[in-house]
Amino acid sequence: MQFSALFPGQGSQSVGMLKELSEAYPQVVGATFAEAGSLLDYDLWRLIQNGPPEVLNRTQFTQPAMLATGVAAWRVWRAAGGPPPAAVAGHSLGEFSALVAADALDLAQATRLVGLRGEIMQAAVPEGEGAVAAIVGLDAAGVAAACANAAQGQTVEPVNFNAPQQTVIAGHAEAVARAMQEARTGGARHAVLLPVSVPVHSSLMGPAAQRFAEHIDGLDLRMPDVPVVQNVAAKACNSVEELRKTLRAHLDSSVLWSASVLAMRAQTGDLFIEFGPGKVLAGLCKRIDRALIAAGVDSPDGLQRALALVVE
Repeated sequence: MQFSALFPGQGSQSVGMLKELSEAYPQVVGATFAEAGSLLDYDLWRLIQNGPPEVLNRTQFTQPAMLATGVAAWRVWRAAGGPPPAAVAGHSLGEFSALVAADALDLAQATRLVGLRGEIMQAAVPEGEGAVAAIVGLDAAGVAAACANAAQGQTVEPVNFNAPQQTVIAGHAEAVARAMQEARTGGARHAVLLPVSVPVHSSLMGPAAQRFAEHIDGLDLRMPDVPVVQNVAAKACNSVEELRKTLRAHLDSSVLWSASVLAMRAQTGDLFIEFGPGKVLAGLCKRIDRALIAAGVDSPDGLQRALALVVE
């Protein structure tokens, strides 16, 4: 049975992630983290396993950690006999894991790139001045209205359109707090701050996006082995130059996640498998359409369940 592969981004991290999978497949996971960690000036695996969480949650550390974790889970899948997908996509930062899985980008290049991405993003908005929150139980129009009412001269915007009733907002911390209250007043079931230290994909990332685009121009990109449905356009690119152009816009453009999942479904069917810690994207699939089938590869048990779905 064909499937689409999904890779989570910032916000899915946790101390101790991938521990069980690394114990079951030590060579695969160990080799992946050795490859990525050799390009960094700190012990990436030790940070992931031991924390502290306040360090792991800083953007410049979260991004290499999530990249390597997604790629490691993917490589375990392939080592265990898992077939290639019919399409791939990554949520925000996860798009770089997806590009590595689709052989459009080497892990070494991707590690350097997301390390720079994290540093550039963290420098763009000082820690504590920006915030990110998930709004659940209110449609996108209601979330946009809550943001407009809460701005009061600051920035707060819908940035991730994750499901019909789940939208992520980002901007100045005070404005995000006001928008969360506006959303609750407007009928949202939940408004929850996310462990992301910068206002990702908001217009506050404009200066960072300009700096990041310079590094995209120098990447050795290849056409992916399978279609990579990108966040910015909710569709796959048709050329390397189109891929590069879309990546340039990645940092300060919205994540059209719900539309991306539906685009993959139209091409590849109802089965989605998430590679990386937690099952955030698998859960979002059910919020987008309860008919979708989703599983997560973040543990040996999860791996076996996902393999069983593919061979049904």
